Order: sequence, then structure tokens, then C-alpha cells
Amino acid sequence: MNSLEISNFKIEKTEGVFTFKNENTTIGFVRFNEKAEVEYIFVNPIFRKKGLATKLLQLVREKTKKDIILQDPISPLGSKLLKSLNKWK
Repeated sequence: MNSLEISNFKIEKTEGVFTFKNENTTIGFVRFNEKAEVEYIFVNPIFRKKGLATKLLQLVREKTKKDIILQDPISPLGSKLLKSLNKWK
């Protein structure tokens, strides 16, 4: 996995959403509620497999101070992400 430096992206924070952007496009975002239930997470395909989804989820965890809950349905990529989350516990 080729990790990206998060400081290279602008992080927009709104109520229940964190978004990573660069000067050209949205890199990824996560939508969540106060219970730390992730309603939707997306990473631009060009930037996948670089740890960005994990960084987005870490932001959610820091904000809510709770363990992450991924809502169904979970895609195959989401299932892999869920397995990586289990390492945090």
C-alpha cells in the first residue's frame, strides 16, 4: 500500500461529514452520525488502497469518541475495511 500524506489535502468538516479535497477534485468523504454509525464512505478510485478510508474513519472516531459502526449494505471493499477496523479494538 502506497500511503499518501494527509496534510496534502484540504479537510472540510461539516455536521456529520468529513471531506478530503485537493485543488482539482474530491478525494474522499465519510458521512456519519453522532453514534459513530458510518452511513456512507467513498474514496475516489484513483486514490484507493492508500489508507485514506482508514484516515477518514479515524477522524470519525476522534470526533465521536466511539467505536465505528458500518451500516449495511457493506460492499466487498467495505468488508475489507471492516476487517481492518477490528484491529483497532
